[in-house]
Amino acid sequence: MYTVILTLDDNGTFLMTCPDLPEVATFGEKAEDAMHKAADAIEEALAVRISRREEIPMPSAALQERHRRSVRLPPLTVAKVELYRAARAQGVSKAELARRLGWHGPQVGRLFDLNHRSTIEHIDQALHAIGKRLDVSVQDAA
Repeated sequence: MYTVILTLDDNGTFLMTCPDLPEVATFGEKAEDAMHKAADAIEEALAVRISRREEIPMPSAALQERHRRSVRLPPLTVAKVELYRAARAQGVSKAELARRLGWHGPQVGRLFDLNHRSTIEHIDQALHAIGKRLDVSVQDAA
């Protein structure tokens, strides 16, 4: 979950920014509108960072302040981002991952595409190929 900051703008709208991803900014007529747009804006920023082969920072700890809120990303997005981070940290290219999995390059490329509906099983296989394991947990809703 990434932390976002909601600020009442001078024109009466709510501006949403993300300290961990400075390129993320969106707005809404109401705070709820801005929060609704926040997940999409964060996902888009993550997709751009992946396409540019840039670092994706870990979410910082959420501070308990009135204007700070947490944005939960879809589980598939989280799994893809973690696969990207793990591969990048180990210096495993898409081509190398394809070789390890015995897959074609485009199949592996889709695992890193946040707009593609990969299966969680394929992401799990890819993580296993680089020595990682996917764990899924269920928690009480906040």
